[in-house]
Amino acid sequence: MKFIDIIFISLALAMDAFAVAVAAGACLTEITFRHKFRLAFHFGLFQFMMPILGWFAGSEIVNYVADYDHWIALIILAIIGLKMIYEAFKPDSEEITRDITRGLTLVSLSTATSIDALAVGFSIGIIKNDILVPSIIIGIVAAAMTLLGLKSGAFLSARFGRKITFVGGIILILIGIHIVLDHLALL
Repeated sequence: MKFIDIIFISLALAMDAFAVAVAAGACLTEITFRHKFRLAFHFGLFQFMMPILGWFAGSEIVNYVADYDHWIALIILAIIGLKMIYEAFKPDSEEITRDITRGLTLVSLSTATSIDALAVGFSIGIIKNDILVPSIIIGIVAAAMTLLGLKSGAFLSARFGRKITFVGGIILILIGIHIVLDHLALL
């Protein structure tokens, strides 16, 4: 596999992480180093691990998961998106305190944004290529795109306030719908 191919695959896989990071940056009142590290590290780590799992898993597991992975991603993203929309309409006296860079929400988002990397890993295995270098590049690109997304979301939040939290929630839901529609178009 050529290096340029790995870069394009990495960028394509990182688009969901970027969009989710924009939403995260929009809903956090202040983005600290810890927020950046947690989100970029987890998104990068999951994007790194999923291709390796797909490579090792073989066709049976990937095919089994492929039947419903898009629905899982939609449900996770819709729940978090609806929560963000709800928080956008709270009275101004109520602070948005939800930190989506922690706990189960972080793990859920990391999983939802990296499920397609599982299939990529399986595909790389089919063509009998090594997986370690592509996975490392995929993880690094995802982490970098996550940081860029956080910065973009923070900028938008500073300019538009809570309205951007609403938009971020809509974006998460639309990403989930897009994942399902992509899957249905492949059938």
